[in-house]
Amino acid sequence: MTDDQLYNEYRSGSQQAGDTLMLRYADVVTAYLEGFLHSAEDAEDLMLDCFTVLLVRKPAIREGHFRAYLFKMARNMANRLWKLRFRRQEFSLDEEAVLETLAAEGASPEDAVLDSERSAILQRCLNRIAPQYREALWLYYYMDRSYAQIAEAIGGNVKKVEDLLRNGKKRLRQELEKEGITHADI
Repeated sequence: MTDDQLYNEYRSGSQQAGDTLMLRYADVVTAYLEGFLHSAEDAEDLMLDCFTVLLVRKPAIREGHFRAYLFKMARNMANRLWKLRFRRQEFSLDEEAVLETLAAEGASPEDAVLDSERSAILQRCLNRIAPQYREALWLYYYMDRSYAQIAEAIGGNVKKVEDLLRNGKKRLRQELEKEGITHADI
């Protein structure tokens, strides 16, 4: 059955259809959210929140747009959570993460600290660019999604995705230059 058929059945009272939709999308939405939040626990909590809102409120969704609606809702919830956290964010070096990296890669302590610093700088720069650019870059480079898949997730077309990626890379490059990183290979 298609997503639309399942959702319409759920709205008509079939609990099993709602369960099927949740099973179908739970892992994908969780992975999508984890890319924003960098926390598996928070991503799982937000995924459950998304399905709770969707299955309790039962909003009317246009035919063929269930997946896009679900991902847009997840993105909006992640952005709200990110904004709340960004206001309270403090920089700290997680010593356990550094030690785990050292042990796993057999790298020197200096290399691990440099890698950690580069990651922190990249994350700070990503956090400073517009959310739509950050999302498009993340979907393309980290989730390895095609332009068409990104367009579906953000509710646009392939041309919009091309523009978001081009402008996102430009803005990210500007932010990296402010941090002293020039000629960044993005």
